[in-house]
Amino acid sequence: MKLDFDRIREKLSTVDALPLLSLLGILAGLSSGLIILLFRFVIEFILTLFLPGSSENFEALNPLLHSALPLAGAATLGTGFHFLAKEQRRTGIGYVIERFNLHQGAISLRSLLVQFGGAAVALISGLSMGREGPAVHLGAAGGSLLGQWSRLPNNSVRVLTGCGCAAAISASFNTPIAGVIFAMEVIMMEYSISTFIPIILASVVGASLTRAAYGHAPAFSIPEVQLGSLIELPFIVVCGLVIGCLAAALIYLSRECFHKTRRLGVGVRFLLAGAITGLAGFLAPQILGIGYDTVNAALVGGLGIWALLLIMSLKIVATGACVGMGLPGGIIGPSLFIGAMAGAIFGSLSAAMLPDNANITLYVLLGMAGMMAATLEAPLAALMTLLELTFEANIIFPGMLVVVISSLVASQLFKQKSIFQTLLKAQGITVRISPLATHLHRIGVAAVMDRSVRRIKPLISREEADELLKKQPNWLLIEKDGLPSHFLPAADLALHLGNLDEQSKEKPSENGNIEQINLLDIPAHRDNVSPILLSATLQEALETMKRHDVNAVYVRRMSAPNIYRVFGLVRKQDIEHFYQV
Repeated sequence: MKLDFDRIREKLSTVDALPLLSLLGILAGLSSGLIILLFRFVIEFILTLFLPGSSENFEALNPLLHSALPLAGAATLGTGFHFLAKEQRRTGIGYVIERFNLHQGAISLRSLLVQFGGAAVALISGLSMGREGPAVHLGAAGGSLLGQWSRLPNNSVRVLTGCGCAAAISASFNTPIAGVIFAMEVIMMEYSISTFIPIILASVVGASLTRAAYGHAPAFSIPEVQLGSLIELPFIVVCGLVIGCLAAALIYLSRECFHKTRRLGVGVRFLLAGAITGLAGFLAPQILGIGYDTVNAALVGGLGIWALLLIMSLKIVATGACVGMGLPGGIIGPSLFIGAMAGAIFGSLSAAMLPDNANITLYVLLGMAGMMAATLEAPLAALMTLLELTFEANIIFPGMLVVVISSLVASQLFKQKSIFQTLLKAQGITVRISPLATHLHRIGVAAVMDRSVRRIKPLISREEADELLKKQPNWLLIEKDGLPSHFLPAADLALHLGNLDEQSKEKPSENGNIEQINLLDIPAHRDNVSPILLSATLQEALETMKRHDVNAVYVRRMSAPNIYRVFGLVRKQDIEHFYQV
């Protein structure tokens, strides 16, 4: 049995394509998960070649290397990015948010390769960045390319991009629930059944690949934690307040670094970020790289309060410089690191004041959740990430309090948007999401177009008109210079021909059989029309109508170079009928 891929693509344009999207979600999770595993393997394998003990043990290097390594990595990245066009240098979660919401989730293979290589160099050289942000870019690209190479409609490409994001977080952290929530809360900014199920499947596949490669153990091994007493609630509230301030400071510092250095060449910017990281690494080598070994030390109370304060402060400065100056790394890992250090400080203080109740591990976890929630504007994703990272349910009750407080402080008191939205706005990119646009993006034009159309030249004979009407089309696309420029109802042509027949009975014409009919002159409800691709969504069709000031678009697809096949017509009334039903 031969598969009709055109029929499958048209089916994916509709609202009832959930089984097909679910299958594609599994494939997207598989492709994205494999990319993430390869990315992680490359980084860890190279790091183990020169770091003694583990792939995160930068502290064991010669002190001179604590400065030289980040500077060398920044110089390498600056040299490579110098030869890329400005648009090709953009990486990370902010870029994925832009591509998903403004470009239908289309991400190129070149972008994937730039992110893969750039992030690998950044993390191997110890620059103060995380691997999860690049992983989201890589996973989104894996899902997006699957859709693009399969020539799927844009509404399906968007879903597969979201599936790739979920699989990336799931595979990076071994957190399938957090992967789903992150994709829908941060990237897609929507919850719907048509996207929820494919994304769940993709996330499960991503987590399955990680567990097959690295086992089922959580990322952080901790003893059982719980809130010792309600007396600790004031400490938790203050912890949330401080975490919110730290998140606002990180966002502000990143934005200011971007504004102050945006006119510098990419090589100079990267070198400056490398120098700042190198200086911070010389003073506190724990800030180099991902730093999860330092987080583990903080979880068991292995760091003194002054060391924690120094490490946290330098990490904020180094991360703000790297993120603000555009290095191809992530912010999720550093936000967890900073939150862990801040939480450990509060845990130490609470242990000194309430020795019978306080648990430093609890405060470290709370700091991680609060910092991630406030920095990313993703409270639910942060809470689920911590739950799945630790397998510790007792984090939920106090975690909810810290997440809410820290998010409110950063967003309401300091008026800071998420770090992704902030940096996009600094670049002049505004992502506005409306419920109607989200709804229309879920459906392709193939689902509502009227296929009963015929292309025709402006001047036709009576015989051609009669022959055309025998095929009973609903609409006529009138061509000008080989391309449709107007549309009119076929019924109006039939009415005009009927009027001609009545006139010929009253006043017979000798040349009636050779009479030419100008479709641009006859009495009819004519209007201009613009083209739209078959892969487009209803929202794209509506935007095209507004941009060209027309009330309809004709749907086409390229069948050969500069040769297009017309599939149907979509009017503004058709779109209005769809979202009013």
